[in-house]
Amino acid sequence: QVQLVESGGGLVQAGGSLRLSCAASGSIVRINAMGWYRQAPGKQRELVAAFIGLGSTHYANSVKGRFTISRDNAKNTLYLQMNSLKPEDTAVYYCNALAPMDDYWGQGTQVTVSS
Repeated sequence: QVQLVESGGGLVQAGGSLRLSCAASGSIVRINAMGWYRQAPGKQRELVAAFIGLGSTHYANSVKGRFTISRDNAKNTLYLQMNSLKPEDTAVYYCNALAPMDDYWGQGTQVTVSS
């Protein structure tokens, strides 16, 4: 089992920044990939950014140039630096970890961007 705990969400004005953290614990050696998803009210959950293997990253077009995914392997922590935030970035942000035959999710952290 893998446990994921997100933190760092909050209320910010448009143009501001936030950094999300996702602390992983448990059987982390099984993890193949990790990423961030978000879900806005009335919308489907969507991929925001992810490490997709051997350090390669993937970003949704809507966040390219504004968000940066990073990780600290010594702390077993995944980060999402979000700059130039827009009201349309408002959502619950979830950390995700993929392992063989398993898919793990954190509890989510709310990000609200006011105009």
